[in-house]
Amino acid sequence: MTGATSCTTYAFMPNQLAYCGPENRDLLEYGATKTVDAGLTNILSDFQNLWPYLRFIAFNNNIKDPFDNRVVEAYWVGNELLNNISIKGFHKHLIDTLKLKEKIDPASLEYLIGKIPQGAKPHHTFHVMNVFAKTNHWALGNVLETINNCRVSWGKITNVEKDFITVTTQPIVMQDKKMKLGQPIIKKVQRSVEDKTFIGQAELGDWLSFHWNFACEIITLRQALNLKLYTEEAITLANLTI
Repeated sequence: MTGATSCTTYAFMPNQLAYCGPENRDLLEYGATKTVDAGLTNILSDFQNLWPYLRFIAFNNNIKDPFDNRVVEAYWVGNELLNNISIKGFHKHLIDTLKLKEKIDPASLEYLIGKIPQGAKPHHTFHVMNVFAKTNHWALGNVLETINNCRVSWGKITNVEKDFITVTTQPIVMQDKKMKLGQPIIKKVQRSVEDKTFIGQAELGDWLSFHWNFACEIITLRQALNLKLYTEEAITLANLTI
C-alpha cells in the first residue's frame, strides 16, 4: 500500500463526518480502489492539520515526499521517524505552522508548549489528546467518547463479516480523574460504506487499525505495538499538570 493510499484510509471517515479536511466525496473511491493520482494528493494536501504534520515529519527526516509511506505511518501509527524531531522545531511547528497563538489563550498555549520537552511527538494521537483538546474544547460531545473515536485505535480480529469486523481492543478510560488504557473489550467496527471497503482479505488473529469506528488497515504486530506506545505517551502528556 502506498503512503497516499494508507493516508486516505485514516483520513476518510473524519472527512465523511465533516470533522476534518475539505468536503469531499471521492476519498472512499480512492481508498477502496487504492488509486493514487494528483487528484488524491491535492485533496489530502488541503487537510489543514494533516498536511503540515506530514511535511514537518518529512522535512526533519530528509525525506522529499510527505506522502512517503514511512512518513504517513509515523504520523498515523508511529515509528522511528518521530525520534528525529527537535524540541525547537516542534515548537515552531505548533506556534507558526499550526498558528496556535490565534486559536488558544496564552495560558493554554504555555501549558501545551510545556509538553514538548516532556516528550511530545508529532503523532496523530498527541494532536488529538493535547492540541485538538485545547483548540476545539471538545465541541463534539462526550470527551472520552470523542478521544476514543478520534484517535487511531488497534485491535485483534475475532470475527469477520461483510460489513463489520469484530476486534478485541483497549479503550481509553478514566480512573481517579486520569486517562489510561482500559481492559480489553469486544468491539464491532464498520468495514464498508456503500459496499466499498479498504479491507480486502482479513483473517482471525490479524491486527486491525480503525478510526472513527471504521476499519482502516490490516497492520503488523510491530505497528500495533507502536500505536500502543505512542498512545500511552500521548495519554501521559494529556494527564500532566504543568
